[in-house]
Amino acid sequence: MSGAIIFIQEDLKITEVQEEVLIGCLSILSLFGSLAGGRTSDIIGRKWTMALAAIIFQTGAATMTLAPSFEVLIIGRFLAGIGIGFGVMIAPIYIAEISPSVTRGSLTSFPEIFINLGILLGYVSNFAFSGLPEHISWRVMLGVGILPSFFIGAALFIIPESPRWLVMKNRVEEARTVLLKTIDNEAEVEERLAEILLAAGTGSAEKYEEKAVWREMLSPSPTLRRMLITGFGIQCFQQITGIDATVYYSPEIFQGAGIQDKSKLLAATVAVGVSKTAFILVAIFLIDRLGRKPLLYVSTIGMTICLFSIGVTLTFIGQGQVGIAMAILFVCSNVAFFSVGIGPVCWVLTSEIFPLRLRAQAAALGAVGNRVCSGLVAMSFLSVTRAISVGGTFFVFSGISAISVLFVYALVPETKGKSLEQIELLFKDEHEWQGSEVELGDVVHLVQKQ
Repeated sequence: MSGAIIFIQEDLKITEVQEEVLIGCLSILSLFGSLAGGRTSDIIGRKWTMALAAIIFQTGAATMTLAPSFEVLIIGRFLAGIGIGFGVMIAPIYIAEISPSVTRGSLTSFPEIFINLGILLGYVSNFAFSGLPEHISWRVMLGVGILPSFFIGAALFIIPESPRWLVMKNRVEEARTVLLKTIDNEAEVEERLAEILLAAGTGSAEKYEEKAVWREMLSPSPTLRRMLITGFGIQCFQQITGIDATVYYSPEIFQGAGIQDKSKLLAATVAVGVSKTAFILVAIFLIDRLGRKPLLYVSTIGMTICLFSIGVTLTFIGQGQVGIAMAILFVCSNVAFFSVGIGPVCWVLTSEIFPLRLRAQAAALGAVGNRVCSGLVAMSFLSVTRAISVGGTFFVFSGISAISVLFVYALVPETKGKSLEQIELLFKDEHEWQGSEVELGDVVHLVQKQ
């Protein structure tokens, strides 16, 4: 959308407010998909919830591609947002529930890899199709988004259902079969199955009633309260540090630095996409080696520095070759630090920390926080920049990012190498949680050790 919006403005003659609504509404609307996704995935399963997400998104993308007016474009954006809401909520949960503990962090980061790959391909398609007539170019840019979701349809005939969901439905033998496919040791399979059965509490069906789940989350125990604060907080910090503003409005940021040619603007956004995608691979390699918390420290501290530097560049250095070079450098560095840590780790933690009976709907609540913050940032960015300048807005993002460092230090435990059932026990013992933390000073030591 970041590149397509340039041509949509010219073709449909939309206003700046309509531009903000068009860009930001996807995140706001996706919260409805995330809210519905928790209950839906408990009813029809994790696997078929992903199928539903793909169908809804395809319908939305096709509607946007063929939209004759701004109003129809918004309808397509609405459907795409619902599909995305389902997808961002269910994919990490499915992977976390089907993965062995030793590789769960890396595997649960896969959705973030493909989100970044999608963003990169979006930037590349913007650049590739920018030479087409304006009334065709943006339609092609949005239309190519339909193609990847067809691969999901093919994958659904291959992938198994989540063993933990199968246990919730008292389909224990099917769950054992799935675990045997992902764990080589049969004794470990039985041990893991016993843990899942204990965590599921299969003797009490009342626990799986929707009202019981939401009642427990609205009046949480101290253990669940710590889980909710950690999960909801990390989801919100992922977005209020301004990553979606950087991704959606990178052409406007680079225009502020002095780039005016459309082709050069779109080429610079490709550099942003490359940085964001390349460094997620670093996170995949390190997340199960270093752990979640060291990567969060590196990410949040690095983002704080980069966001502050973007503010300095746009406020004090101004337009010119030096300003352009520094703006591109710091924007690319910011998305790189995001991808190394809080981008993927946020979803990994949210899929890990909640007990089985609450996992889908508690993760849905976290995804709602993520989507609301994303939408508020995306829909207000242009208005805020008009009020306090683009540079001033990035100073604000930098301050919020600094607060996120303190949040990670105080409230995020290390979950590396623990089974999902062990993590639940970790939150029950606050002293064990604090004792298992990786201190800020350990980051350098761990990096050197690796």
